[in-house]
Amino acid sequence: MNTPHTIAHYINGQHYAGTGGDTGLVYNPATGQTQAQVRYATADEVHLAITAAAAAFPAWSATPPLKRARIMFQFKALLEQNMNALARAITLEHGKTINDARGEIIRGIEVVEFACGIPHLLKGEFSDQVGAGIDTHSVRQALGVVAGITPFNFPVMVPLWMIPMALATGNTFVLKPSERTPSASLMIADLLAQAGLPAGVFNVVQGDKLVVDTLLHDSRIQAISFVGSTPVAEYIYTTATAQGKRVQALGGAKNHLVVMPDADLAQAADALIGAGFGSAGERCMAITVAVAVGGVGASLVAQLAEKTRAIRINQGLDEHADMGPLVTSQHHAKVKSYVDTGVAEGATLVVDGRDFKLAGHEAGFFMGPCLFDQVTPAMKIYQAEIFGPVLCVMHVADFTAALKLVNDHEYGNGVAIFTRDGNTAREFGRHVQVGMVGVNVPIPVPIAFHSFGGWKRSLFGDHHVYGAEGVRFYSRLKTITTRWPNTQIATEFVMPTM
Repeated sequence: MNTPHTIAHYINGQHYAGTGGDTGLVYNPATGQTQAQVRYATADEVHLAITAAAAAFPAWSATPPLKRARIMFQFKALLEQNMNALARAITLEHGKTINDARGEIIRGIEVVEFACGIPHLLKGEFSDQVGAGIDTHSVRQALGVVAGITPFNFPVMVPLWMIPMALATGNTFVLKPSERTPSASLMIADLLAQAGLPAGVFNVVQGDKLVVDTLLHDSRIQAISFVGSTPVAEYIYTTATAQGKRVQALGGAKNHLVVMPDADLAQAADALIGAGFGSAGERCMAITVAVAVGGVGASLVAQLAEKTRAIRINQGLDEHADMGPLVTSQHHAKVKSYVDTGVAEGATLVVDGRDFKLAGHEAGFFMGPCLFDQVTPAMKIYQAEIFGPVLCVMHVADFTAALKLVNDHEYGNGVAIFTRDGNTAREFGRHVQVGMVGVNVPIPVPIAFHSFGGWKRSLFGDHHVYGAEGVRFYSRLKTITTRWPNTQIATEFVMPTM
């Protein structure tokens, strides 16, 4: 076996091998074999990256927004040119299918496209003659050095939710990607450099909790963006806000799809299969709960079972695969333990994928899709975010019960309803306590010129990511009131009233 290559950092415009720190292993999920080792940054190396970003900030923030936008245009073109290489890197480390990896990149590119309009998006407001000879205008200015901490499941898309918005608004950036899928972060760094980004504006430090804590406590970091599990999101939010930083921390999810009696059941079943088992369920927007309303449950489960058994599972580079492996053996064991718990709790396991093995890839981290019926709110498989190919079906009597079920859950990331009735959809959209809602759309991830984010314990912080919310998060408002007198101004001791 070849010696695994080492993946390290990118600091001040150069690849940086690192001088110490621990290392972790990066696996090919389809084979179960180690394909690389990732070097974790020390606290000193994180500080080195922050120092480079801080030094680059004055010149970068003073760069006209139009010039920053032109770099984003070049970056977009390079992402498109290198899409297949990026997708392959994602698949080899995450395991998702190559087509799904390409889709991830395209959704990330949409945010770069939005950031290309930053000269318009940063425009302030102007009011003439707010008082005698006095005008007022507002500007949005960059924060300084900001950081992103991103998850294993979208190693390109989620960083691209943050990086273009932060850079286009004039900030400099330090990225801490997941140690499970680190290669794409360095590819992004190279493409940004090719696009003309000055050294130090974008930096990458690989690592674990030590790196995260160093970013959280360094006073030069002005804002933190995070996507991951709810316990970590809450920790990052409470820790960083205590240090006076801005935080947008996106956490876990338990996304429901409500199937009304008037819905097209075949359409709903197809949507549930794709949204539940795509990317092996390793998505924060995956549908993990089907809520069958009225008498549709038996027919829906029968269709789901047939479609679940027909899913094509293979290594992710197969262009015809529907689903690949899970990311690590540890995660595989965790997902399997949830399925075991569901059986012990009394749910009906209609399709059992726990023992799936792919011929020729027996050491890979593959699990077949699992379909549960008769799930109740008291069960752990309903309460927890499993983050694997596990779909639960629940049965409720009516719309009111379905809405209550969704609203009672601690998570409020995404939700969908399938119905032919406009008023039902309207009432659901108005009253459901979830941040992103789909009507006959199973995964309602907003387009880049809107914003992504959940409610309740799916989001900590005041801002969603990208779109107009991203501009606001990565900039601060300054209002300037101006007078150019041509005569002496008398001393004033009262509050000015204009």
